[in-house]
Amino acid sequence: MKIYKKETVQHINASIEDCWAFFSSPRNLQKITPKTMGFTITDFDNKSMYAGQIIQYKVSPLLGLKFAWMTEITFVKENSYFIDEQRFGPYALWHHKHFFEATEKGTNMTDVVHYALPLGFIGRMLHALVVKNKLKEIFEYRVLKIDEIFNSK
Repeated sequence: MKIYKKETVQHINASIEDCWAFFSSPRNLQKITPKTMGFTITDFDNKSMYAGQIIQYKVSPLLGLKFAWMTEITFVKENSYFIDEQRFGPYALWHHKHFFEATEKGTNMTDVVHYALPLGFIGRMLHALVVKNKLKEIFEYRVLKIDEIFNSK
């Protein structure tokens, strides 16, 4: 299985506490996801983030096809990092680390995603033709939305 990695770093003009409050709430994920993804939360216990928390979504990443996606928050260190992992969904592997580091002028947020696609050779072809660019588009959209929310004030 081929494992891919996507990493982004973004400076946010906000305190680490404000960043944590926003990014540790699954409700805000919809605000920073392109509408074309058809992203909706279908099950969430409405509690503050904790290790073991399960969140379920519907997402339409390609050609309007709907996928169920279940993630588990596996690790949480408040104001520092959290990790979500796919338990069920379109990827063979999805491991997403979110790191927050206070700076003199706000917070640096780093996302590191390790992921793999199912279907062997077909999955690798899909990655080259579609998935790699789709993830790039999603994370570029995120950067723009986060700038709009935090950095345009």
